[in-house]
Amino acid sequence: MRNIALASRGERLSVLCLGAHSDDIEIGVGGTILSMLSRGVILDVHWCVFSASGERETEARRSAEAFLSETESCKIELGNFEDSYFPSQSREIKAWLIELRSRVSPDVIFTHSREDEHQDHREINMLTTNVFRDHFILEYEIPKWDGDLMRRNTYVPIAEAIMEAKVELLLKNFGTQRSKDWFDADTFRSLARLRGMECRAPARFAEAFTARKLLLA
Repeated sequence: MRNIALASRGERLSVLCLGAHSDDIEIGVGGTILSMLSRGVILDVHWCVFSASGERETEARRSAEAFLSETESCKIELGNFEDSYFPSQSREIKAWLIELRSRVSPDVIFTHSREDEHQDHREINMLTTNVFRDHFILEYEIPKWDGDLMRRNTYVPIAEAIMEAKVELLLKNFGTQRSKDWFDADTFRSLARLRGMECRAPARFAEAFTARKLLLA
């Protein structure tokens, strides 16, 4: 297993985070964002949530601002596509992404997994890889009832303090989700511990991703 850093201390990195729902990005890549910031990476983050309305919109914005508080610059965009019906809105979502592509050219894109059983997540993945064909894309994972977790090939070790900060921010900012039986600290820590074991993370925790294509020069 080879260690390749996205960016080192003092280096600048442009990141695009795409999430179908208001807590997806935080669950899938929140620890990675916080870890890079703690290491002194200069982050410019574009954070896009496709479905966030009512109380969920307030939660999405508050949470994004908390996770991105130490970034060099950030842009938060919240859409109002209908939750659970993304496949039927594919044309409109693709147009939204094409317009976004005209404004951003990130070094790395974090998006949903191709194997995700949730129809909204899967649609975002397919459209991301279709619209951003020349970009480096990492697919994150969301634990859920469907049991669709799979083998990953890319890992980001997470320090224990960063893991605790991620869990604290998730529980603090998403009150509408706390009644769900899977949305708790044990779920988030357990998955990170398992992924940390797989990559022998020094602090025992990690977030895991899938990279479909890498160009080595």
